[in-house]
Amino acid sequence: MTVDVQRHRGSKGPLDALSNNLGRYVLVLLGLAVLDALGIWLLYRLLRDGAWPVALPILAILLLINVLNLSPKLFPVRWHIPAGAIVILIIIFPMVYTFYSAFTNYSDGHILSKQQSISRLEQDTYLPEGGTTYSWTAYRSPEGEFALWLVGPEGEDYLAMRDSFEDVEPGEGIVGPADEEGIPAELEGYQRLSRVEVIKFLPDLDGVKFGQPPDQVQVVNLNSVAPLVQRYTYNEERDAVIDQREDVVYYADEEVGFFISEEGEQLQPGYMVWNGLYNFQRLFSSSAFRGPFLRIFAWTITFAFLSVLTTFALGLLVAIAFNDPLVPGRKIIRSLLLIPYTLPGIIGVLIWRGLLNPHLGVIPLTLENWIGWAPPFYTHPMWAKVGILIINLWLGYPYMMLISSGALQAIPEDIYDAAAVDGANSWQQFWNITLPLLLVSVGPLLIASFVFNFNNFAVIYPFLEGRPPMAGTPTPAGHTDILISYTYRIAFEGGRGSDYAYAAAITIVIFVIVAVLTLIQYQFTRRWEEVSESV
Repeated sequence: MTVDVQRHRGSKGPLDALSNNLGRYVLVLLGLAVLDALGIWLLYRLLRDGAWPVALPILAILLLINVLNLSPKLFPVRWHIPAGAIVILIIIFPMVYTFYSAFTNYSDGHILSKQQSISRLEQDTYLPEGGTTYSWTAYRSPEGEFALWLVGPEGEDYLAMRDSFEDVEPGEGIVGPADEEGIPAELEGYQRLSRVEVIKFLPDLDGVKFGQPPDQVQVVNLNSVAPLVQRYTYNEERDAVIDQREDVVYYADEEVGFFISEEGEQLQPGYMVWNGLYNFQRLFSSSAFRGPFLRIFAWTITFAFLSVLTTFALGLLVAIAFNDPLVPGRKIIRSLLLIPYTLPGIIGVLIWRGLLNPHLGVIPLTLENWIGWAPPFYTHPMWAKVGILIINLWLGYPYMMLISSGALQAIPEDIYDAAAVDGANSWQQFWNITLPLLLVSVGPLLIASFVFNFNNFAVIYPFLEGRPPMAGTPTPAGHTDILISYTYRIAFEGGRGSDYAYAAAITIVIFVIVAVLTLIQYQFTRRWEEVSESV
């Protein structure tokens, strides 16, 4: 009986379990309340500045956290919140934002939202007519507050602080005695800054106003302070920006994303606006844009196809050559042949770039000595493409050798013995037995390799950055560019500025093409699976 009582007293009853669960639930609610408060504040700031594309993933993550923590059915999977947040930020958000950008004018001069553009314009200041410019010396308190000693054009002295602008002389009030240049050596509670220290704190002084209107000044540069006033103001009713210095009104044009005056003058920066299918129309309707795109698209297909064909052919040849157990030292030779596969791709490309250099490269100089001519790998469009195929062949054949070696090991020797009895020679055995059975295993990998080379930026750009350039194209385009490098150059290397929206449109086209190739891959995979089942 005593043991039962002690056991009963040592166990936790329903009230204790309820108390523990209630305490845990309260902590969860408090944590969510703090997180939601911070999230709502951040969302408010983003939406106020018009950055709603950035606000959407943050809102999605907040909803995910709240739903998984408050729903009894979903509470056990709350540990997936970090993974879900990463998926939203790294995968879903870039895809959605790229798709959104393709239907806007997002480019240099149109990076900001309308609200951000207005805020940027309202920061511009100017010196009004009759405004006085002062030379200045800065002082800083231990708390980080600044004070300025100003000297006017007539030699008059002023002390400017955050809330005051006084006409004083050295030695008066908090102002210490002057040095040989007439500048106070110190202010009470402040330390005088040297020129080097002023440069260090110049970002902190930018935009800070000293004194009260009408005696209010701002730092212009290292040498002068002046009573600057705001140049541009935004009128919400007219949806216009007013230039107070020139007395000019700039009205918002939602088609081009600029504030434009009646004379056609535009204010910089502009802002992002929705322009529908304009970027796709540029791509498919304008011959100037369509020309390089179609040529680059054709080379992209050719490059991917020839890369797979050459690497598979060489890899298979090497695999067959060293598949014979009678070859001496074949394991060592195979290991040496895998060296290109073990090196970082970018290193291999840069090595080959040096080897093919027309002035210093070993290959051109050797050919010059032997036959008196060397291919212009850097300047001629065809030879530049040949150089890229050679590089990709060197980088890609070890992979094909590996997968082909494994597939060859899986082919039964009895099939070859039966073929030899029937009178088939080696060539007939290869075409009728080896290659068909080999494709059962490596066929899907060949298609995957084609898709990979379709976007093989790591070979194209480090070699020649897409050069040699195409003549007469409105966008930066080269003869060795593939679609992914062409998109990159449009986005970041445009001569008239980066055109992110047009690059995003091309990215969507690339996505569609790769999606189609992937579907084709699935079809071939099913067929090869059927073949493998019947073998």
